[in-house]
Amino acid sequence: MATIELKRDHTLGLKKARAAAERVAEEMEREFGMSSEWDGNTLRFSRTGVSGELVVQKGHVELTASLGFLLSAFKGRIEETIHRNFDEYFA
Repeated sequence: MATIELKRDHTLGLKKARAAAERVAEEMEREFGMSSEWDGNTLRFSRTGVSGELVVQKGHVELTASLGFLLSAFKGRIEETIHRNFDEYFA
């Protein structure tokens, strides 16, 4: 099992950061078929072989995802996509 961990500082404030996280979730759903739901300021996401959360705070966001055995082979591609989305939405 592989784990992806990413922390990114931002200057958006909490409301705009939550909106950015929602757009990241939409990208993840479109590209990887993940579903997501909010639990306070934590966006929990999952699909077969992947589960994780995106914690949104006033000055930073933290993503943690666990990849199952089959998706571990795609860790690099998944991580690259997440970095690209974070660059776009949390810059």
